Amino acid sequence: MIALETLSVSIHGTPILRNVDLGLETGKITGLVGESGSGKSMTALAIMGLLPNGAEVSGHVRLGDEDLLSLRETRLCAIRGNRIGMIFQEPMTALNPVKTIGDQVTETLLIHGRATRREARDIATDKLARVGLGQTPLSRFPHELSGGQRQRVAIAMAIALHPDLLIADEPTTALDVTTQAQILDLIRDIVTEEGMSLLLITHDLAVVAGMTDHTAVMKEGEIVEQGETETLFRTMSHPYTKALLKASSHQPERPPLPVQDPILTGEGVIRDYRTPRPSLFAAPGRFRAVNAVSFTLGKGESLGLVGESGCGKSTLTRAILGLDPIQGGTITAFGHRVGPGFPNALRSGIQVVFQDPYGSFNPRWTVERLVAEPFHLMPSPPADRRARVAEALADVGIEPTAMDRFIHEFSGGQRQRIAIARALITKPELIVLDEAVSALDVSVRAQVLDLIAKLQAEHGLSYIFISHDLSVVRAITDRVMVMREGEIVETGATEAVFSNPQHPYTRTLIAATPQIPEDWQEKAKHA
Repeated sequence: MIALETLSVSIHGTPILRNVDLGLETGKITGLVGESGSGKSMTALAIMGLLPNGAEVSGHVRLGDEDLLSLRETRLCAIRGNRIGMIFQEPMTALNPVKTIGDQVTETLLIHGRATRREARDIATDKLARVGLGQTPLSRFPHELSGGQRQRVAIAMAIALHPDLLIADEPTTALDVTTQAQILDLIRDIVTEEGMSLLLITHDLAVVAGMTDHTAVMKEGEIVEQGETETLFRTMSHPYTKALLKASSHQPERPPLPVQDPILTGEGVIRDYRTPRPSLFAAPGRFRAVNAVSFTLGKGESLGLVGESGCGKSTLTRAILGLDPIQGGTITAFGHRVGPGFPNALRSGIQVVFQDPYGSFNPRWTVERLVAEPFHLMPSPPADRRARVAEALADVGIEPTAMDRFIHEFSGGQRQRIAIARALITKPELIVLDEAVSALDVSVRAQVLDLIAKLQAEHGLSYIFISHDLSVVRAITDRVMVMREGEIVETGATEAVFSNPQHPYTRTLIAATPQIPEDWQEKAKHA
């Protein structure tokens, strides 16, 4: 249906893509996998004619009898959304925050002149119902929806005009496992029913194994191996493909640490939020985000916290960090009660690493200032601040000379290492890792997990590991808590819970996790 022939792209003289040959067949799903920076998204942008300024392109992108690389912008505008639709990785930034979801779906139809405003409204209602939002009013704004719902709106926009090709660029990276399974099933069903082609860009090999008919592996702008998906997994010949498969199931070496006294406990923790008044004279309602949760964390222990988006994980985390008050129960850290008035001297003993390292850094500060930021908790910064920053960077595998650079000069994996260095700078006893590896590709994720295990062994750190990626939680934690609708429904030793889950919800989460069939991996394991 569409063919890439010797496609090459350079930006300001730097090669990005090199002689890419890839054919996308009608009605088939093609997977494009590789590390961050390998050129996957740039390939999609080249197909869409959305390459950045300074890009030089050669080769061909043939859609029927047209070469998309030789078309004028007016013709490309007629093709985008009409014959080629695209689902972007982050729906919150892909959607217009000041327009309703109904207006955003109808916009595609109106721009291409395919319907009157009334007809477009009816089609938008139908498409939103097709993606599972039939009960959601068209008057809702993106911020009023969950992450999974926003992704469904992005899908509805992409399929509004029945395109021949749908490009999905990491469409489920930030979603929990059950929502991811729903979105992937939805995309597969739409491709089958509409008879369209799908280019699925992802770094998750398990998703590729379960979704695609054909897979291409990209490294440094080149396709190093491609073929029918099952055949590729069974007979993979390129060392890079084997390395990706090995990294996807990586288990860090974690020598067992002796069980020690708890440094963090929670007893019957309750966190309520006020809800808007239903009417002018009615009292405001209450929503219970965390309901009577109890837990313990020993020194040197790793505790996993898993559950769907909205189950209360982040709310409980904010309470543990002393950022939010609780309405019932107690949280105790280092023998002191945690809350908004938690002493700064003790607060420095609990640090956090966020999901998006770039978003948690001030881009105008140097790495030295970023890593030293927690020193503001102290009455006066230490005199050897620069030496302590250098030590923290060295601990996470970053050269101390990098402290005079800015955060935009680093890759995603390096940024996450710097975020961990910032958490280490006050020599804490507990680090909370909130989806710390969910946005990383498999090889960088393996490196960061090894680093986390190494730091725990060297410093006796305790971790709370919050993630929707159950394979990561299984690899890095000693115990796990499964949270649903504000309550802990199951807890226990990690391997015991994953091997023999007792609660139906836990079984649902594990069943929704993408898996590469065991027999597909035999050759790679022995290679």
